[in-house]
Amino acid sequence: MSIRNLMTRSSQTCRCKVTWRRNYSFYRDEVKSLRAVVSPDISKIRNIGIMAHIDAGKTTTTERMLYYAGYTRALGDVDDGDTVTDYMAQERERGITIQSAAVTFDWKDHRINLIDTPGHVDFTLEVERALRVLDGAVAVFDASAGVEAQTMTVWRQAEKHKIPCVCFLNKMDKPAASLRYSLDSIKTKLKANPILLQIPIGSGKSFTGLVDLITRQKMTWQGSSLTYDGCAFETSALQPSDDPDVLQAVSEARATLIEQVADLDDDFTELLLGQYSENFDAVPAGKLQEALRKVTLARKGVPVLCGSSLKNKGVQPLLDAITAYLPAPNERNHALVRWYNDDLCALAFKVVHDKQRGPLVFVRIYSGSMKAQSAVYNINRNGTERMSRLLLPFADQHIEIPSLSAGNIALTVGLKQTVTGDTIVSSKASAAAAVRRAQKEAESKSSSQRESSSLALAGVEVPEPVFFCSIEPPTLAKQTDLEHALNCLQREDPSLKVRTDPDSGQTILCGMGELHIEIIHDRIKREYNIETHLGPLQVAYRETILQSATATDTLDRTLGDKRHVVTVELAVHALESSTFCEATFEEEVKTQLPADVREAVENGVQSAYLQGPVLGFPVEGVKTVIQRVRLEPGTSAAMVSACVSRCMLKALKLAGGQVLEPVMALEVTVDEEYLSLVLSDLAQRRGTVCDIQSRQENKVLLATVPLAEMMGYSTVLRTLTSGNATFSLELSSYEPMNTQDQNTLFNKMAGLA
Repeated sequence: MSIRNLMTRSSQTCRCKVTWRRNYSFYRDEVKSLRAVVSPDISKIRNIGIMAHIDAGKTTTTERMLYYAGYTRALGDVDDGDTVTDYMAQERERGITIQSAAVTFDWKDHRINLIDTPGHVDFTLEVERALRVLDGAVAVFDASAGVEAQTMTVWRQAEKHKIPCVCFLNKMDKPAASLRYSLDSIKTKLKANPILLQIPIGSGKSFTGLVDLITRQKMTWQGSSLTYDGCAFETSALQPSDDPDVLQAVSEARATLIEQVADLDDDFTELLLGQYSENFDAVPAGKLQEALRKVTLARKGVPVLCGSSLKNKGVQPLLDAITAYLPAPNERNHALVRWYNDDLCALAFKVVHDKQRGPLVFVRIYSGSMKAQSAVYNINRNGTERMSRLLLPFADQHIEIPSLSAGNIALTVGLKQTVTGDTIVSSKASAAAAVRRAQKEAESKSSSQRESSSLALAGVEVPEPVFFCSIEPPTLAKQTDLEHALNCLQREDPSLKVRTDPDSGQTILCGMGELHIEIIHDRIKREYNIETHLGPLQVAYRETILQSATATDTLDRTLGDKRHVVTVELAVHALESSTFCEATFEEEVKTQLPADVREAVENGVQSAYLQGPVLGFPVEGVKTVIQRVRLEPGTSAAMVSACVSRCMLKALKLAGGQVLEPVMALEVTVDEEYLSLVLSDLAQRRGTVCDIQSRQENKVLLATVPLAEMMGYSTVLRTLTSGNATFSLELSSYEPMNTQDQNTLFNKMAGLA
């Protein structure tokens, strides 16, 4: 179907009977049931994510999509705390998205599985695991700010997973909104190739509609935002009597669009030069749309649309673009899935705990189908579990379904062992058959069989935490309850780490930032009714060594009537510009040692890496070479590991320890009159200014600053600028501390400062 037909159909089907009850709330007489969601062919399924910087309008855009699709009775508002996808109490209180939420709805014979993701840097993992299972994404931009700090982070994540994107320039009704500035920032900061599909009619408060450059159709949304929900909009072809400035802008922009697509698609170039050489502008809308889809799926360019979600303008064309340009599940290449043929292959990408149902596991089905009341095999856990129920997700409201086919996202009940990143198949026999198929093809092609040794889908990369603090229950009687709560929360959120301090025995909570730990603390109180006490927030430092060193150690211990004797000699070397640690054996040692002893030695090395020689923080950038291992018969593996760890500690101390501190990339957007105050404060925090850019009438300060100096920065910045500044932080790297700062840290941790 051509875009022209889609637009005509849109204007006919988007007129809904609404009754105005209160400001910004419109109530439908009827709402579609989730059971009525279409189950089309896989080519008409879209799995998409909404991603952006914080406060760009992701949740508001999602809310409008659900309303225009007919699945909500009223338009929710983030400020009122009544949106569908922000259902947690913490989200509604703060007006931000914390957990990604999945919803399913249909739009013009297409089924859309959509995940609304957080924009705050502390919850980057939520974006990462959503993008891992999605086929396309909508990047939302504040048209007055263009590309912001977290926009670049989520864009890099989408690039890593090779996900085609569509850009939506939101907030076109703001006085400072700039189409040209936003497009330039996409080019320069994201290194992307934006292809503009619409131009706005009017600007700021006078923004009333759009012109579709492909069809030359004008779409206008008329009416006051207090009484108008945006369902009904007028679509008409551009006329010679229209505003000459608009006609000129459309003509130039469409010529640029055709030229861009021709540069990126050879078939389209041949079409232009062959059939439309006399007039490129005469190319049919359907042909242009077809070529643009190819360019988008090949990730050579990104379609750009615009609108204002809060003012209910431009969201329906965005939905049309999602179905027109983003890929269906069968258009994405998932290499391992082909070995399963029509058998079930799915990836668990998220776990939430429900008080009534227990753990609910979100899965993306790549092949085959999933049925309720069936047994499934977890490749990663090497175990079979029974799935009692299958649900269709709609934020926190779900409906039970008997089965679901490939290409969809489902919610399962009863999988008690499955965690984020696990691969689920129909049976162990099915997994073995897939391995045989893969090995057979590998043999026929004389290629490496490494890929086929385990046909588990790639999991989710979990970032390392940068903050930690102690957490204590109100009484010892609540310790067991606290451990249960932390286990459940860790299963839900893999970026949350919990460990026990070996010296004090305290439970240590490790997270991605101040807000992350604050939310976890609040959830323990509300969801598990435990009033916990948090210790002071501390920075997760790391350690490395300055030079190479060799050490030898002998452990001689008698336990009962058994004597355990082991001697280890090893060397440690500093690895420049590496964040990893390695452990290798000299060739002669490797051939002499049995496999179980080698494993014990490696365990001892890894154990030593967890506690450095200076302050006991994890070690990075170190290579260990095992030069000699001699042990008496009967010596246990545990003793070998203990001796290796002790020898490692001795070698690390001889090599000279160095503390590494996390350094953050800081972006501050501030009025020019407050810039000097912000710079002065930053200098006191050991910050280094990288650049100062202009963004409309504001200044954007880019700097690096140690994380330890950023405690409570939001309050200080608000005070300095009278609330006229925003900032974002992202981990940049771990850098060596100078001697003076390291001594200050020693004194502070020893209680002397």
